[in-house]
Amino acid sequence: MTTDERPAPLIRPPRLRTKEDRGASRLELFFDLAYVLVIDQLAIGFAEHLNLGGALTFVGLIIVTWWSWVTITLYANRFDTNDVLYRLAKLAATGSVIGLAAAALGATGSEGTQFALCYLATRVILLLLYVRAWRHVPEARHTVGIYIGGAVAATLLWTASLPVHGTARYVLWGAGILVEAAAPVLATLFGDRTPLHLDHLPERFGLFVILVLGESVRSIAVGVHEQHWVAASVVSAGVAFAAVAAMFWIYFDLGGAAGKRKLVEDGDDPETGVADAYIYGHLPLVVGLAIAAVGVEQFVVHPAGELGDTARWALHGGTALYLAGVAMVMMGTSGRWRSAWPWPAVVIPLVALLGLPQFLAPMVSVILLTVILVATVLAGIRAQRRGALRTTEA
Repeated sequence: MTTDERPAPLIRPPRLRTKEDRGASRLELFFDLAYVLVIDQLAIGFAEHLNLGGALTFVGLIIVTWWSWVTITLYANRFDTNDVLYRLAKLAATGSVIGLAAAALGATGSEGTQFALCYLATRVILLLLYVRAWRHVPEARHTVGIYIGGAVAATLLWTASLPVHGTARYVLWGAGILVEAAAPVLATLFGDRTPLHLDHLPERFGLFVILVLGESVRSIAVGVHEQHWVAASVVSAGVAFAAVAAMFWIYFDLGGAAGKRKLVEDGDDPETGVADAYIYGHLPLVVGLAIAAVGVEQFVVHPAGELGDTARWALHGGTALYLAGVAMVMMGTSGRWRSAWPWPAVVIPLVALLGLPQFLAPMVSVILLTVILVATVLAGIRAQRRGALRTTEA
């Protein structure tokens, strides 16, 4: 047996893998499945509490969920060596995320402690992984040290939230997210220029966007099933699917692809902040998609009936926030606000305003929304063909 044919050692120290040719691993895809459960449970909770309080709770918990995924993904982007210790840690994190899903419906009530403990478990696992990387990757110790500081602070704040209840608990949760979210920015400003893997990163973020888009597809199927295939719901489902397909196209072939191109071209210099802009621009994008998914289900279930204000805003406001996220990815990665003007920024206020007129029937308002989104796709293709919108896609 030659050296190349020998199995890799079961335990291998972390190393910086940002120069290797690699994509998302099967373990990462398995890990992502747990987040499908969390997003689905949070959407169910929002659908059961379609009011301002339910909306704020949903947004807050989606942010917690997204951030837990981002932090673990950023570690894997640099240091995933796929040895036994890393696999066990990743599987333990997956189990913790399944716990988040199990506690999601009661996260702000009777199961808040369980939710916090499961999230806290992901922080401890991530902290241990970074300590291991700090030991074995000396050239990245400055950057890793900043991430360790953020993980320690988040761990302490979430631990402090366990014995308290109500607003104080949620303040501690928010503080834990904010202090840890500062770590990548501080690493860009004061780290040792440890790079990210610029092919792996957009692939992973694109996969998460697919997961959230999948919630809208699920909503369409659930809505048709609940209405027993009545004609109005089937028609509304077709209209809603056209809108979801347009959102897919806007991100993967146009706006998101433009951000990906700038990331690959300019993100190798950490001082530019392009990678940070790409990462954080996805927050409103993902939150908007998740909100819109709940609105899609409400529309399919009530195609000709009355939609409450929150349900109407879930669809139109969520879509507008999604488009704003696409624009932020484009502007942040290019460093120019005009990169998203007029496409797609010009339609954002128009989409949001569709949620206001109470005299519009749900079917009419969503048809208009779908027409606008399809027109946005066509305008983006035209800009792409003329060279005004430079993307990674043909």
